[in-house]
Amino acid sequence: MTELTCLVLNCTLKKTPAESSTELLGSQVLAALTEQGVEGTMERVVDYDVRFGVSTDEGDGDAWPDLRARVLAADILVLATPIWLGQPSSVCKMVLERLDAELSETDEEGRLQTYGKVAGIAVVGNEDGAHHVSAELAQALTDVGFTLPASAVTYWVGEAMQGVDYKDKSPTPEKTAGTTRTLAANAAHLAGLLSGSQYPASS
Repeated sequence: MTELTCLVLNCTLKKTPAESSTELLGSQVLAALTEQGVEGTMERVVDYDVRFGVSTDEGDGDAWPDLRARVLAADILVLATPIWLGQPSSVCKMVLERLDAELSETDEEGRLQTYGKVAGIAVVGNEDGAHHVSAELAQALTDVGFTLPASAVTYWVGEAMQGVDYKDKSPTPEKTAGTTRTLAANAAHLAGLLSGSQYPASS
């Protein structure tokens, strides 16, 4: 069986080592993927000097090319984001803008280099908005070539007008834990299938 790998891009606004609910949910996704035999790592995008832009390399010390190489090397990409004002974080939107460059990057058979790679989504926030954020990310990820499995999203949102963060919930809510396990199982299954059967060449 092919050994599968995963990269979680944590799109929190907080630099390491600040506590982060997005970090917690991302780590839980990684743990669930590990149970499926997938080896993975997580990176906080804000810890890197990623430049704004829509190319694969914005130059002048841009850190995106290194992160991009890791995205392309992984079988599974998970975007983990908090909700701010009902939207994905600005960091997450920057990542999507950088992934837009993949639309012009193809292999020798005309396929996007992201074809055959699986994506998952993890969302946390203290207000409603997880479905809206998930929809934005799902549309963008499939546009740039990633394949989403069934039940590709895990999320937690707190009660409106309250101040409890996901990282302060103990134990982890079972509904979120269950969707995290399902995301991991389905992503690993789909990645295994695609690793052995790539999409056809583009005409």
